[in-house]
Amino acid sequence: MGTPIKPYYSDASKKTEVATMFNNIAKTYDFLNHFLSLGIDILWRKKAIACLVKDQPKYILDVATGTGDFAFEALSKLHPTQLIGIDISEGMLAIAQDKIIKRKEGHRMQVQVGDSENLVFEDHTFDAVTVSFGVRNFENLSKGLDSIYRVLKPGGKLVVLEFSNPKKFPIKQLYQFYSFKLLPIFGRLFSNDARAYTYLPESVKAFPDGAQFLAVMQRSGFVKSESKSLGMGICSIYIGVKN
Repeated sequence: MGTPIKPYYSDASKKTEVATMFNNIAKTYDFLNHFLSLGIDILWRKKAIACLVKDQPKYILDVATGTGDFAFEALSKLHPTQLIGIDISEGMLAIAQDKIIKRKEGHRMQVQVGDSENLVFEDHTFDAVTVSFGVRNFENLSKGLDSIYRVLKPGGKLVVLEFSNPKKFPIKQLYQFYSFKLLPIFGRLFSNDARAYTYLPESVKAFPDGAQFLAVMQRSGFVKSESKSLGMGICSIYIGVKN
């Protein structure tokens, strides 16, 4: 394996660098997400949450919850008894907490600092675990999925929403031009961390998407694993079930 893709390539771990990066961009994160995707990220989140509607999970863990957008979509569509969001970025969680207060959702949603690779919850705790645009930031992908598998109840479902690398012409070429040429420019203009929006396409390119990611899920024990392509291959939903 080559050098791990990290935001800053300092002596710090990837985990530490990712936390620093998201702390730096937390205040502009929501705006840039919606602006740079032309709002399509909202539709993708809705499609991913729809994969859990028939299951009606009551206890949900949202890993890499960030500012909470995916979690709030889950609250709206799934009506769980409790949803816990974890993230390694305190800056992102502060914004999520403000949203919880404004939306008066504190009775069924809480957020806390947490590491996907070392989840503090008991075995077999959650009916569902969700991760939205976060697995590519795991320092150790297999360890993170193993930890998620442990805290799921038997029969519980993992739903992952993540960027992919489109394979077909001309989407592949257009996506690469946008990601590596235009995205960093917008990032520098609207964010106080120029590297963050260079790291994003680098991390997407390095991520083992499609069948490769399904294979990693299967090695962690997930069964009935499947993927659904969105946005002409720009994004994917991955689903797995705990035995």
